[in-house]
Amino acid sequence: MPSLDLTPGLITTREKVAEVYGGSVFSGGIVPAKASKKVFVYSDPAVGEKHGYTFDGWAESDEFGLLYLYTGAGGTGDQQLKRGNKVLLDTLDEAWQADGGQVHLFVANGKVPGKAEVSQRYVGQVVLDAAQPYEERKAPGSDDVMRWVFVFRLRPAEGATLALTEADEVPPATQTTVLDLPKATGAPKLPKAPAAPKTPKVAISTGAKDKPTEQHVTAQTVSHHPGGQRAVMRREGQLVAEFEKCLEAAGHEFKSFQITVKGEPGALVPDLYDATENVLYEAKGAATRSNVRMAIGQLLDYRRHIKVPPGLRLAVLLPTPPTADVRDLLAAQNIAMVTQTESGFAGFPVS
Repeated sequence: MPSLDLTPGLITTREKVAEVYGGSVFSGGIVPAKASKKVFVYSDPAVGEKHGYTFDGWAESDEFGLLYLYTGAGGTGDQQLKRGNKVLLDTLDEAWQADGGQVHLFVANGKVPGKAEVSQRYVGQVVLDAAQPYEERKAPGSDDVMRWVFVFRLRPAEGATLALTEADEVPPATQTTVLDLPKATGAPKLPKAPAAPKTPKVAISTGAKDKPTEQHVTAQTVSHHPGGQRAVMRREGQLVAEFEKCLEAAGHEFKSFQITVKGEPGALVPDLYDATENVLYEAKGAATRSNVRMAIGQLLDYRRHIKVPPGLRLAVLLPTPPTADVRDLLAAQNIAMVTQTESGFAGFPVS
Protein backbone atom coordinates (compact mmCIF):
# COMPACT_ATOMS: atom_id res chain seq x y z
CA MET A 1 0.00 0.00 0.00
CA PRO A 2 1.46 3.41 -0.93
CA SER A 3 2.51 5.71 1.89
CA LEU A 4 3.30 9.40 2.20
CA ASP A 5 4.61 10.97 5.38
CA LEU A 6 3.29 14.53 5.58
CA THR A 7 6.42 16.21 6.88
CA PRO A 8 6.58 20.02 6.49
CA GLY A 9 8.83 20.87 3.56
CA LEU A 10 7.97 17.68 1.65
CA ILE A 11 7.83 18.13 -2.14
CA THR A 12 5.12 16.00 -3.68
CA THR A 13 2.19 16.13 -6.11
CA ARG A 14 -1.57 16.25 -5.79
CA GLU A 15 -1.73 12.88 -7.51
CA LYS A 16 0.47 11.29 -4.85
CA VAL A 17 -1.52 12.87 -2.03
CA ALA A 18 -4.79 11.58 -3.53
CA GLU A 19 -3.31 8.13 -4.03
CA VAL A 20 -2.48 7.83 -0.33
CA TYR A 21 -5.18 9.85 1.42
CA GLY A 22 -8.02 10.06 -1.10
CA GLY A 23 -9.74 13.05 -2.61
CA SER A 24 -9.79 14.32 -6.18
CA VAL A 25 -6.77 15.44 -8.18
CA PHE A 26 -8.73 17.92 -10.30
CA SER A 27 -11.38 19.41 -7.95
CA GLY A 28 -9.87 22.84 -7.35
CA GLY A 29 -7.79 24.19 -4.52
CA ILE A 30 -9.88 22.84 -1.62
CA VAL A 31 -9.97 19.05 -1.69
CA PRO A 32 -11.88 16.97 0.88
CA ALA A 33 -10.70 13.41 1.51
CA LYS A 34 -13.56 11.96 3.52
CA ALA A 35 -12.06 8.51 4.05
CA SER A 36 -8.99 9.92 5.80
CA LYS A 37 -10.92 12.79 7.47
CA LYS A 38 -8.69 15.40 5.87
CA VAL A 39 -9.12 18.57 3.83
CA PHE A 40 -6.22 19.57 1.57
CA VAL A 41 -5.76 23.23 0.66
CA TYR A 42 -3.58 23.94 -2.38
CA SER A 43 -2.41 27.55 -2.56
CA ASP A 44 -0.96 29.05 -5.73
CA PRO A 45 -0.38 32.81 -5.26
CA ALA A 46 0.84 33.11 -8.87
CA VAL A 47 -2.72 32.46 -10.08
CA GLY A 48 -4.01 35.48 -8.18
CA GLU A 49 -1.17 37.69 -9.38
CA LYS A 50 -1.97 36.73 -12.96
CA HIS A 51 -5.48 38.08 -12.49
CA GLY A 52 -4.40 41.22 -10.65
CA TYR A 53 -4.80 40.45 -6.94
CA THR A 54 -2.26 39.37 -4.34
CA PHE A 55 -4.14 38.20 -1.25
CA ASP A 56 -2.65 34.71 -0.90
CA GLY A 57 0.38 34.05 1.27
CA TRP A 58 1.98 34.40 4.65
CA ALA A 59 0.59 37.64 6.05
CA GLU A 60 2.08 39.86 8.70
CA SER A 61 1.60 38.14 12.06
CA ASP A 62 -0.88 39.75 14.44
CA GLU A 63 -1.43 39.47 18.19
CA PHE A 64 -2.51 35.86 17.71
CA GLY A 65 0.61 34.82 15.83
CA LEU A 66 1.16 33.58 12.31
CA LEU A 67 -1.51 34.02 9.64
CA TYR A 68 -1.71 32.53 6.14
CA LEU A 69 -4.30 33.97 3.74
CA TYR A 70 -5.96 31.81 1.11
CA THR A 71 -8.40 32.99 -1.57
CA GLY A 72 -11.36 30.66 -1.90
CA ALA A 73 -12.68 28.69 -4.86
CA GLY A 74 -14.46 30.21 -7.84
CA GLY A 75 -12.75 31.80 -10.84
CA THR A 76 -15.54 34.06 -12.09
CA GLY A 77 -18.49 35.79 -10.49
CA ASP A 78 -18.99 36.35 -6.80
CA GLN A 79 -17.65 33.44 -4.79
CA GLN A 80 -20.22 31.53 -2.77
CA LEU A 81 -19.96 29.55 0.46
CA LYS A 82 -20.67 26.37 -1.45
CA ARG A 83 -18.71 23.30 -2.48
CA GLY A 84 -15.01 23.75 -1.60
CA ASN A 85 -15.52 27.02 0.28
CA LYS A 86 -18.21 25.44 2.45
CA VAL A 87 -16.01 22.40 2.98
CA LEU A 88 -13.24 24.61 4.37
CA LEU A 89 -15.57 26.70 6.53
CA ASP A 90 -17.16 23.55 7.93
CA THR A 91 -13.79 22.47 9.33
CA LEU A 92 -14.56 24.80 12.23
CA ASP A 93 -17.17 22.29 13.34
CA GLU A 94 -16.30 20.99 16.80
CA ALA A 95 -17.60 17.48 16.15
CA TRP A 96 -15.57 17.17 12.92
CA GLN A 97 -12.39 18.18 14.73
CA ALA A 98 -13.11 15.87 17.67
CA ASP A 99 -13.51 13.03 15.17
CA GLY A 100 -9.95 13.56 13.96
CA GLY A 101 -10.58 15.97 11.09
CA GLN A 102 -7.52 17.85 9.87
CA VAL A 103 -6.67 20.59 7.36
CA HIS A 104 -3.34 20.46 5.50
CA LEU A 105 -1.80 23.32 3.50
CA PHE A 106 0.31 22.99 0.35
CA VAL A 107 1.91 25.73 -1.76
CA ALA A 108 2.62 25.40 -5.49
CA ASN A 109 6.31 24.70 -6.09
CA GLY A 110 6.80 24.96 -9.85
CA LYS A 111 6.35 22.39 -12.59
CA VAL A 112 7.23 18.74 -12.16
CA PRO A 113 10.28 18.18 -14.42
CA GLY A 114 9.18 16.89 -17.80
CA LYS A 115 5.45 17.23 -16.99
CA ALA A 116 2.72 19.84 -17.05
CA GLU A 117 1.81 18.94 -13.48
CA VAL A 118 2.58 21.42 -10.68
CA SER A 119 4.59 20.09 -7.74
CA GLN A 120 3.45 20.91 -4.23
CA ARG A 121 5.40 21.84 -1.11
CA TYR A 122 3.73 20.70 2.08
CA VAL A 123 3.56 23.60 4.53
CA GLY A 124 1.90 21.90 7.49
CA GLN A 125 -1.32 21.33 9.38
CA VAL A 126 -3.50 24.42 9.82
CA VAL A 127 -6.86 25.48 11.23
CA LEU A 128 -9.24 28.27 10.33
CA ASP A 129 -9.10 31.29 12.61
CA ALA A 130 -12.06 30.66 14.92
CA ALA A 131 -12.57 34.37 15.66
CA GLN A 132 -12.58 35.54 12.03
CA PRO A 133 -12.49 32.62 9.56
CA TYR A 134 -12.51 34.79 6.46
CA GLU A 135 -12.80 38.28 5.02
CA GLU A 136 -14.51 39.28 1.80
CA ARG A 137 -12.52 41.28 -0.73
CA LYS A 138 -13.02 42.63 -4.22
CA ALA A 139 -10.81 41.09 -6.89
CA PRO A 140 -10.92 40.48 -10.65
CA GLY A 141 -11.90 37.04 -11.90
CA SER A 142 -10.39 35.10 -14.77
CA ASP A 143 -12.69 37.16 -17.02
CA ASP A 144 -11.23 40.41 -15.57
CA VAL A 145 -14.63 41.32 -14.09
CA MET A 146 -14.52 42.51 -10.46
CA ARG A 147 -16.31 40.23 -8.01
CA TRP A 148 -16.40 39.24 -4.33
CA VAL A 149 -13.92 36.63 -3.11
CA PHE A 150 -13.46 34.92 0.24
CA VAL A 151 -10.03 35.29 1.79
CA PHE A 152 -9.73 32.53 4.40
CA ARG A 153 -7.52 33.10 7.45
CA LEU A 154 -5.44 30.03 8.33
CA ARG A 155 -3.50 29.55 11.57
CA PRO A 156 -1.01 26.82 12.56
CA ALA A 157 -2.73 23.84 14.20
CA GLU A 158 -1.79 22.97 17.76
CA GLY A 159 1.82 21.82 17.86
CA ALA A 160 2.27 22.39 14.11
CA THR A 161 5.55 23.20 12.42
CA LEU A 162 4.97 25.24 9.27
CA ALA A 163 7.58 25.15 6.52
CA LEU A 164 7.24 28.71 5.25
CA THR A 165 9.87 30.70 3.38
CA GLU A 166 10.27 34.37 2.55
CA ALA A 167 8.88 33.57 -0.91
CA ASP A 168 5.58 32.64 0.76
CA GLU A 169 4.98 36.15 2.08
CA VAL A 170 2.04 38.06 0.62
CA PRO A 171 3.52 40.05 -2.27
CA PRO A 172 3.32 43.85 -2.17
CA ALA A 173 0.74 45.68 -4.24
CA THR A 174 1.99 47.04 -7.56
CA GLN A 175 -0.14 50.18 -7.32
CA THR A 176 -2.25 52.14 -4.88
CA THR A 177 -5.97 51.56 -5.42
CA VAL A 178 -9.18 52.47 -3.59
CA LEU A 179 -12.27 50.41 -4.36
CA ASP A 180 -15.79 51.13 -3.13
CA LEU A 181 -17.31 48.28 -1.14
CA PRO A 182 -21.09 48.72 -1.30
CA LYS A 183 -23.63 48.22 1.45
CA ALA A 184 -23.14 45.04 3.46
CA THR A 185 -25.53 42.13 3.03
CA GLY A 186 -24.45 40.21 6.12
CA ALA A 187 -22.31 37.15 6.58
CA PRO A 188 -23.76 33.63 6.69
CA LYS A 189 -23.97 31.74 9.95
CA LEU A 190 -20.73 30.08 10.93
CA PRO A 191 -20.28 26.57 12.28
CA LYS A 192 -19.91 26.25 16.03
CA ALA A 193 -16.42 27.37 17.01
CA PRO A 194 -14.28 24.71 18.69
CA ALA A 195 -12.98 25.05 22.22
CA ALA A 196 -9.45 26.37 22.44
CA PRO A 197 -6.73 23.72 22.54
CA LYS A 198 -3.54 24.07 24.52
CA THR A 199 -1.18 26.81 23.48
CA PRO A 200 0.45 25.73 20.21
CA LYS A 201 4.17 25.57 19.79
CA VAL A 202 4.80 26.93 16.33
CA ALA A 203 8.12 26.64 14.54
CA ILE A 204 8.60 28.47 11.27
CA SER A 205 11.37 27.73 8.85
CA THR A 206 11.97 30.92 6.88
CA GLY A 207 15.06 31.84 4.59
CA ALA A 208 -8.91 46.42 2.63
CA LYS A 209 -18.64 46.38 2.94
CA ASP A 210 -20.29 45.04 0.78
CA LYS A 211 -17.45 44.37 2.98
CA PRO A 212 -19.53 42.00 4.99
CA THR A 213 -19.51 43.41 8.43
CA GLU A 214 -17.60 41.40 10.96
CA GLN A 215 -20.76 39.57 12.03
CA HIS A 216 -20.36 36.42 14.08
CA VAL A 217 -22.59 33.93 15.83
CA THR A 218 -21.53 34.35 19.44
CA ALA A 219 -20.39 37.27 21.53
CA GLN A 220 -17.14 35.60 22.40
CA THR A 221 -14.94 32.79 21.24
CA VAL A 222 -11.58 31.53 22.40
CA SER A 223 -8.45 31.75 20.31
CA HIS A 224 -4.83 31.20 21.18
CA HIS A 225 -1.44 32.65 20.32
CA PRO A 226 2.16 32.14 21.45
CA GLY A 227 1.48 34.02 24.70
CA GLY A 228 -1.28 31.60 25.73
CA GLN A 229 -5.03 31.38 25.47
CA ARG A 230 -7.15 34.47 25.46
CA ALA A 231 -10.76 35.28 24.85
CA VAL A 232 -11.37 36.98 21.54
CA MET A 233 -14.29 39.31 21.83
CA ARG A 234 -16.52 39.57 18.83
CA ARG A 235 -18.06 42.71 20.20
CA GLU A 236 -16.60 44.92 17.48
CA GLY A 237 -18.36 43.06 14.67
CA GLN A 238 -21.64 43.00 16.55
CA LEU A 239 -21.30 46.69 17.33
CA VAL A 240 -20.88 47.57 13.65
CA ALA A 241 -23.80 45.31 12.70
CA GLU A 242 -26.07 47.07 15.20
CA PHE A 243 -24.92 50.47 14.01
CA GLU A 244 -25.66 49.53 10.41
CA LYS A 245 -29.24 48.81 11.48
CA CYS A 246 -29.33 52.28 12.99
CA LEU A 247 -28.08 53.81 9.73
CA GLU A 248 -30.63 51.86 7.71
CA ALA A 249 -33.45 53.00 9.99
CA ALA A 250 -32.27 56.60 9.52
CA GLY A 251 -32.28 56.17 5.72
CA HIS A 252 -28.52 56.65 5.41
CA GLU A 253 -26.41 55.18 2.63
CA PHE A 254 -23.22 53.50 3.81
CA LYS A 255 -20.38 51.43 2.48
CA SER A 256 -16.66 50.85 3.00
CA PHE A 257 -13.45 50.89 0.96
CA GLN A 258 -10.72 48.44 0.03
CA ILE A 259 -7.36 50.21 -0.05
CA THR A 260 -4.18 48.72 -1.42
CA VAL A 261 -0.94 50.67 -1.08
CA LYS A 262 1.87 50.38 -3.62
CA GLY A 263 4.81 48.48 -2.19
CA GLU A 264 2.83 47.05 0.73
CA PRO A 265 1.09 43.67 1.10
CA GLY A 266 -2.56 43.18 1.93
CA ALA A 267 -5.42 45.64 1.96
CA LEU A 268 -6.79 48.26 4.35
CA VAL A 269 -10.55 48.15 4.97
CA PRO A 270 -12.19 50.82 7.17
CA ASP A 271 -15.15 49.66 9.23
CA LEU A 272 -17.82 51.96 7.83
CA TYR A 273 -18.37 55.08 5.74
CA ASP A 274 -21.67 56.93 6.13
CA ALA A 275 -22.05 58.49 2.68
CA THR A 276 -25.14 60.47 3.70
CA GLU A 277 -23.29 62.37 6.42
CA ASN A 278 -19.75 62.03 4.95
CA VAL A 279 -18.43 60.39 8.13
CA LEU A 280 -15.78 57.66 8.27
CA TYR A 281 -16.10 55.36 11.30
CA GLU A 282 -13.63 53.03 12.99
CA ALA A 283 -15.15 50.68 15.55
CA LYS A 284 -13.51 49.11 18.58
CA GLY A 285 -14.88 46.41 20.82
CA ALA A 286 -13.63 48.10 24.00
CA ALA A 287 -13.29 51.76 24.96
CA THR A 288 -9.77 51.48 26.35
CA ARG A 289 -7.11 54.09 25.70
CA SER A 290 -5.06 51.69 23.59
CA ASN A 291 -8.07 50.82 21.42
CA VAL A 292 -9.04 54.44 20.90
CA ARG A 293 -5.44 55.41 20.08
CA MET A 294 -5.36 52.65 17.49
CA ALA A 295 -8.65 53.85 16.01
CA ILE A 296 -7.28 57.40 15.73
CA GLY A 297 -4.22 56.18 13.85
CA GLN A 298 -6.32 54.04 11.53
CA LEU A 299 -8.70 56.88 10.71
CA LEU A 300 -5.86 59.29 9.92
CA ASP A 301 -4.22 56.66 7.73
CA TYR A 302 -7.43 55.86 5.83
CA ARG A 303 -8.21 59.55 5.28
CA ARG A 304 -4.97 60.02 3.33
CA HIS A 305 -6.15 57.60 0.65
CA ILE A 306 -9.93 58.01 0.47
CA LYS A 307 -11.23 60.51 -2.06
CA VAL A 308 -14.72 61.56 -1.02
CA PRO A 309 -16.57 64.90 -1.03
CA PRO A 310 -14.73 67.67 0.84
CA GLY A 311 -15.41 67.93 4.54
CA LEU A 312 -14.91 64.26 5.47
CA ARG A 313 -15.43 63.83 9.20
CA LEU A 314 -13.91 61.11 11.37
CA ALA A 315 -15.58 59.22 14.21
CA VAL A 316 -14.90 56.29 16.52
CA LEU A 317 -17.67 53.81 17.31
CA LEU A 318 -17.47 52.37 20.84
CA PRO A 319 -19.62 50.08 23.01
CA THR A 320 -19.25 52.34 26.07
CA PRO A 321 -17.89 55.84 26.76
CA PRO A 322 -14.12 56.02 27.43
CA THR A 323 -12.54 57.98 30.26
CA ALA A 324 -12.68 61.76 30.34
CA ASP A 325 -9.06 62.13 29.24
CA VAL A 326 -9.57 59.81 26.26
CA ARG A 327 -12.64 61.86 25.30
CA ASP A 328 -10.44 64.96 25.47
CA LEU A 329 -7.91 63.20 23.22
CA LEU A 330 -10.59 62.60 20.59
CA ALA A 331 -11.80 66.19 20.84
CA ALA A 332 -8.24 67.48 20.42
CA GLN A 333 -7.98 65.51 17.17
CA ASN A 334 -11.41 66.75 16.03
CA ILE A 335 -12.67 63.15 15.95
CA ALA A 336 -16.27 62.51 16.95
CA MET A 337 -17.40 59.72 19.28
CA VAL A 338 -20.49 57.54 18.94
CA THR A 339 -21.29 55.08 21.73
CA GLN A 340 -23.93 52.40 22.06
CA THR A 341 -26.70 52.82 24.61
CA GLU A 342 -29.62 50.64 25.65
CA SER A 343 -31.88 52.55 23.28
CA GLY A 344 -29.54 53.30 20.36
CA PHE A 345 -26.36 55.27 19.78
CA ALA A 346 -25.34 58.42 21.59
CA GLY A 347 -23.58 60.99 19.41
CA PHE A 348 -25.43 59.95 16.24
CA PRO A 349 -25.89 61.70 13.94
CA VAL A 350 -22.48 63.31 14.23
CA SER A 351 -22.89 67.06 14.81
